[in-house]
Amino acid sequence: MDLFAFIHKNARECVDLTLEHVWIVGLSVFLAAIIAVPLGILISRNERMATKVLNTANILMTIPSIALFGLMLPVLALAGHGLGKVPAVIALVLYSQLPIIRNTYVGIKNVPPELVEAGRGMGMNRWKRLKEVEIPMAIPVIIAGLRTAAVMNIGIAAIAAYIGAGGLGVFIQQGIARVYEEMIITGAILVAFLAIFVDAGMALIERALTPEGVKISRRAGQ
Repeated sequence: MDLFAFIHKNARECVDLTLEHVWIVGLSVFLAAIIAVPLGILISRNERMATKVLNTANILMTIPSIALFGLMLPVLALAGHGLGKVPAVIALVLYSQLPIIRNTYVGIKNVPPELVEAGRGMGMNRWKRLKEVEIPMAIPVIIAGLRTAAVMNIGIAAIAAYIGAGGLGVFIQQGIARVYEEMIITGAILVAFLAIFVDAGMALIERALTPEGVKISRRAGQ
């Protein structure tokens, strides 16, 4: 009962911190997509480059978030942004690279060769084949990468409260500092619900953007 009382009493703060969390994650995934999707398309044409880029992205994923925040702090402090939302967004952009690059790369590589050949036979140049054949066919896989990055970043963004980024991690951070169980549980529940909501929403977007031909072939395969 104390938990519900805490949520009711702090409903406005719950909404504000949730919106702040969404803003941090949304901005980071948007910026990551601008970098990672073109990079994933580029490396699908060069296997040697693909290996290097994917290995680098894998290494970034192995760095603990607190350690990454700590590494960026002295560098960004020179520009007056050692703490706050800037290092949090940069870290989330870096963590988002692997799922988005990998899914874009896999999506483009797995486009049926006969469709690419058909486009070539119709006189399409490389850019037009990419725009009208390969990317539309790869869209579901690319969206799945964005979905993975968004859900993953919701959890990592909670840790960013320790560097003053705000968001739902504030409840968890302050709850631990005060040994306030209701505050910790509230933060954890809101983070979990937000992750579930975003995952479900992006699943609907993924389904809506999947070409009908791909849906039919999936049903046939089942």
